[in-house]
Amino acid sequence: MKAFIDTNIFVYAQDNSNNAKTKVSQEIITKLFLEKRGFISTQVIQEFCNVFLRKSEKPLRPNDITEIIDDLLLPLLAHTPDSSFYKRAIGVYSKHSLSFYDSLVVQAAIDLKCDLLYSEDMQNGAHYSGVTVVNPFA
Repeated sequence: MKAFIDTNIFVYAQDNSNNAKTKVSQEIITKLFLEKRGFISTQVIQEFCNVFLRKSEKPLRPNDITEIIDDLLLPLLAHTPDSSFYKRAIGVYSKHSLSFYDSLVVQAAIDLKCDLLYSEDMQNGAHYSGVTVVNPFA
């Protein structure tokens, strides 16, 4: 089964302030990475950088972020928006009453034909055009 990994899973994997969430996130990422079943979009990379450059209580050094991008995020990158992506995402937004940014994540998962979407931000078990949300902390 193909799985899309939302930004919050990567954030918890790096942030040791919640040991349980860190452990679960690291296990998910490692398993999907090794099995080549995990995928992300450019949005995940952008949000990850923003969190650890600006928002985190424990920001990472730019060199460390660059290393994470090269070693982990880029190998999982499978979705880059095309000109019609945003229109499709707005359709998801309208149909399911998600936030715009969650709609972008869902649409990327749909485009990649993922079966699962690992995210803390959406309702566990929700279905969107063949994609099922899994909140690993629920």
